Amino acid sequence: MYATERHEHITNRVTTSGRVSVADVSRELGVTAETIRRDLDQLESSGILRRVHGGAVSAARASVAEPSLAERQDQRSEAKALIARAALRLIPETFSGSIVLDAGTTTAHLADLLVAWRPVAPSQSLTVITNSVPIAAVLHRCEHLELHLLGGRVRGVTSAAVGSTTVDELSRFRPDIAFVGANGVSADFGLSTPDELEGAVKSAIVRGSRRAVVLADAAKLGEEALVRFAALDEIDTVITDEPASAVLATALERAGVEVVVA
Repeated sequence: MYATERHEHITNRVTTSGRVSVADVSRELGVTAETIRRDLDQLESSGILRRVHGGAVSAARASVAEPSLAERQDQRSEAKALIARAALRLIPETFSGSIVLDAGTTTAHLADLLVAWRPVAPSQSLTVITNSVPIAAVLHRCEHLELHLLGGRVRGVTSAAVGSTTVDELSRFRPDIAFVGANGVSADFGLSTPDELEGAVKSAIVRGSRRAVVLADAAKLGEEALVRFAALDEIDTVITDEPASAVLATALERAGVEVVVA
């Protein structure tokens, strides 16, 4: 098989599944692992993929890659809606307390559901704390909610308040449940995100909450971004749309994390 044919096969695999392993491609094409490693080096030089331990991933999945909120809005929207509905079950109409909604598209789906949420009794109240400008815009007119919008510098790519002001304000709260997004959920690296300032806010949210719930669709499972904001044993629940791999599932179980598949 010519090198161009191998490169096309590898590129198609990366495009379809987001990653390839040296062992799998070597077996599929009937060539040595060393040949595939050279192919991966060449494709990386062309900007098509990025080498990782044991294989390669799409160049778009680099540790600092971060699509804008608008770009992510319609990606895996059905999965995010399922996850949001499962998360809503943690806030029944009998719930009276406080929650934090982290910035993100999956938490935004949960915010949309909270517009129709009503307490079973008028004396009950639900306090919502968020650093997301779009989420605050959705919830600020809901009379059944008490909304706190955290201050700070707003990042254009996520429309989220970040920085020392945001982290300081979070230190004054002890919410009952935090709903947190993540760009990566990894057995080895834990929970991660591409931006350091965003990671500091997420870390403060996790540390300050009585219960930390991560909302992550299956595309985030097994992935790692640049900045770790929490270890697996610092969170309580992961709500996702597909079962995790055996490696990640075992790590989550050892860390005492409940996994809910929506």
